[in-house]
Amino acid sequence: MTITMDLKESINDLKEKFFKVVKLIKEDSKTDPPNEPLLSKYAARQILIPMKVSIESLLRNQTPESPEHIKLSAMLSSVYIYLGTICIDTEEFSIGEKHLEKALHYIDEFKEEPLFISVSMNAYNQLGILWFQKDAEKAKLYLDKSNEIYEKNKNNIDPPKSIDSLFETENEGESTEELWKRFEQINISTLYFLAQIYGKLKDALKSAVYCHKTLKKQLVYQQYESIDWALNAATLSQFFAEQKGFKQARHHLSAASYILDQYKKELDAVQVRDETYDSKIEEYNHRSADVSRCWAQYDSLLLSKSKDRLLAETEKDDPSYLPSSSDLADQEISNSTVSHEDLKYLFFSSLDLSSYEKQVTDNYILTLSEAKAVFLNAQNWLISSQTYYSLENLASDFIDIALSHSQLYLDLLFFDDNAENRAKYHKRRIDLLENLLDKINSQYYLSYCRKMWYEVGNAYIDLLDIKLDRYRESNTRPTPHNLSKINMLITKGLKQFNTFLKSFEDKTGQIPESYYNAYARAQFYIGVLHGKFITLDKRMKLDNTEASLQAYQKVIDFCAKYQSAKDTIAVEYGVCKEMVELLPVKIGKLKSELQ
Repeated sequence: MTITMDLKESINDLKEKFFKVVKLIKEDSKTDPPNEPLLSKYAARQILIPMKVSIESLLRNQTPESPEHIKLSAMLSSVYIYLGTICIDTEEFSIGEKHLEKALHYIDEFKEEPLFISVSMNAYNQLGILWFQKDAEKAKLYLDKSNEIYEKNKNNIDPPKSIDSLFETENEGESTEELWKRFEQINISTLYFLAQIYGKLKDALKSAVYCHKTLKKQLVYQQYESIDWALNAATLSQFFAEQKGFKQARHHLSAASYILDQYKKELDAVQVRDETYDSKIEEYNHRSADVSRCWAQYDSLLLSKSKDRLLAETEKDDPSYLPSSSDLADQEISNSTVSHEDLKYLFFSSLDLSSYEKQVTDNYILTLSEAKAVFLNAQNWLISSQTYYSLENLASDFIDIALSHSQLYLDLLFFDDNAENRAKYHKRRIDLLENLLDKINSQYYLSYCRKMWYEVGNAYIDLLDIKLDRYRESNTRPTPHNLSKINMLITKGLKQFNTFLKSFEDKTGQIPESYYNAYARAQFYIGVLHGKFITLDKRMKLDNTEASLQAYQKVIDFCAKYQSAKDTIAVEYGVCKEMVELLPVKIGKLKSELQ
């Protein structure tokens, strides 16, 4: 394309202004003062408006459809796109839409021209962003158009011109490699926005597929920040695990750990250990701990879903209740527009993750030895995460990790038929949480303490049942020492439930709805525990029976006051109704025996 000297000078002037705009938006805006966060973008707009006027003037002097006319039209479209993008950022959506529609006017006229490939993709992306909140389906149509243009041109011999390169002269501009990279960057944005759109359209699995495609392309073209990429991969892993796609979940977690390890090597190679370095190390330690917790959650979900699957096969006699394969690609998918073809390729083929993946299985658990291996892996990850999340510095997270550790024992317990081992698991849960309760202030961490009081109380009930079952099965009378231990378990369980209930005593006398179920059950368990005391003393028997009756009656009264609570404890409520009829007879008999 031959460009006259006058036009060349005009383009050089536009180039200078354009790259000033780019600097304002991409660099200077990051350091805008907090009280003027859009300062640089407003400044960029003030440059773009006269640029638009200049290009329109130049266009009037060009022969329609000449190379110069097409180039200037592409440049003008780019200016409109930048103006539209700024309006989106400044929440001037109607004005932004007008700018982008003007860009589309030129795009529709020259859509087959190579200069308009990147321009068109950018315009459709921005329109997708613009319509995201108002009309997700419409936003998706724009993003699909951008993706279609990408698919149509990704195998071209020559790379599409980037918007930046439009403002260069013939002998200037980016290399072929850089142009392809810019082209792929636009599509990375498209994939990212499509992931958000499908999430908004309630198609979570399709959203996850596009999240994966985004991450995969970021890897290939080195367009990522290590910490952000690892966190996104780990988050995606959690979603896949919840969907019972443990093959994909383990792979994404392995990728997250791999990227973090590579990043740590980069940090270790840094020579200048200044504040910037310290900040990066702090962030690395923080996010490594988060990924460790994700690994533990993966293991816990694997144990839990394996238990559900085994129960489905034995109790429901329906093996199809849960999938036999832990690979999403082998499963029947409903409530999603995702295809099996989409699910086949949810892997990062450019990474060798075998050393990470072999640390834990991605298959459903069938045996105790398999369950123990998963449990130990999870336990190691939780302990690792507590090197960052300490009780002294980040108490809430530390407590969450302890609760996750307790849940792991419950997950393992299902696979172990040995009563002695099951009792050990409950004892470890109790020790873990009681030690923590001794160290934290219940006033500051009340919601956490309530969780732990309730959970420890349940653990004492489970432990008590194991002990009592053992004596029943052995047909032997417990020794006085053993009876004392049983009664001690009951006393400790009662203490936990009573502490839980007392935590709700205040001037209002109201129980938050989120606690209806736990509150009613705790009262019910108090009734159960009082009935389990073993004693030959009839006065103590009477006291315990009366306490049991009182607890059952409180459950009935509670459900009368809070009707919705009854539905959540239907079985227990039925037991309470029965016990308040039976226990008065027992109490009357004990009273007559004492007279």
